[in-house]
Amino acid sequence: MGKPRTPAGRAKEVASRLAVLYPEAECELTHKNPFELLAATILSAQCTDVRVNMVTPQLFAKYPTPTALAAANPSELEEIIRSTGFFQTKARNLIGMAQNVLDRYNGEIPSDLEDLVTLPGVGRKTGNVLRSVVFGLPGLAVDTHVGRLSRRLGLTVEEDPVKVEKVLNAFLPPEEWGSFGLRLILHGRRVCDAKKPACDRCEFDDICPSSLMPTKAKKK
Repeated sequence: MGKPRTPAGRAKEVASRLAVLYPEAECELTHKNPFELLAATILSAQCTDVRVNMVTPQLFAKYPTPTALAAANPSELEEIIRSTGFFQTKARNLIGMAQNVLDRYNGEIPSDLEDLVTLPGVGRKTGNVLRSVVFGLPGLAVDTHVGRLSRRLGLTVEEDPVKVEKVLNAFLPPEEWGSFGLRLILHGRRVCDAKKPACDRCEFDDICPSSLMPTKAKKK
């Protein structure tokens, strides 16, 4: 089979190979329900999933529901999440998110992206994580890994996450958006590192435009 000649063709080939490489396509944030995943995703901003997973057991033991979190003492909450960075802002967002969920959605986490992005601390990336992981709805979360790999693989030249999302969505059927994004994230973490991409052991080396470029170009 020849190499794909267009971004659309390359996207389909990448999706096919990713499905073989990472059949599990699981979110690495530990959670039991939509509320826990939403809180964990808010905490994951500028923080690793590993660190968030170290914090959330204590967080959810003390604040297991939106009702409990909405009534949290800010200083006590800040101490629990301090190690995730930007803890004051994240504490405000967590409490604000919980209060909004109670006041506007009867304590239930909404599934519509238009509703999710109105919650404090929630953007399209977080909203799409919720939709695809716990609601089984179309949603492609574009984080730094997805953006970086999409550009390196020649799927898009866009830098803006929303534009990247729209480009990728046009290449794949909606039911594949969530798993495609999760698999790109896994590949970005395990192989296509931001500073030192392991092209010598990458399954896309034969179709990746960046594999033939100088190392400096690959870092973008």
